[in-house]
Amino acid sequence: MSLYDIPLTRLEGQPASLGEYRGQVLLLVNVASKCGLTPQYAGLTALYDQYEGKGFQVLAFPCNDFAGQEPGSPEEIQDFCQRNYGVRFPVFSKLHANGPERHPLYLALIAAQPKAQAKEGGQLLAKLAQHGLAPKDESDIAWNFEKFLVGRDGTVIARFAPDVEPQDPALVGAIESALA
Repeated sequence: MSLYDIPLTRLEGQPASLGEYRGQVLLLVNVASKCGLTPQYAGLTALYDQYEGKGFQVLAFPCNDFAGQEPGSPEEIQDFCQRNYGVRFPVFSKLHANGPERHPLYLALIAAQPKAQAKEGGQLLAKLAQHGLAPKDESDIAWNFEKFLVGRDGTVIARFAPDVEPQDPALVGAIESALA
């Protein structure tokens, strides 16, 4: 099964799939509204605004797996995203990125890219470990705002650690290369 065939649900409840975005470059991000990394929504919105016209999509997947930082209902999540960050990119329903209930999308993403590219000089993993929150397995999603870049052909090109911000040159360079 390709990424395009995995059943998804939009935040509003309608069935969906990545097949709707076939031929575009995709940045898939597990998001949360009560996380220290939540301000990355602003950067994701800026990326979307900058590259949407070139065949790029940011796709957000709310996830409550990390310290319960996305407890909201679909309506609360939608309101939060629009009110605080002017989010126009697609937001899907909550799913599990880790654990026994890991969504098939994340099973496929992780199988394709088992290890995230770390932020140069980043301290997030060390901080998580200090608090007993480090991933159980190095292939697990480390925290909210981990990013997967998918090429126009549906291939998972890269995976970026949560503290790699949307404007990080490594991420922007990978997006521009995929769009070229």
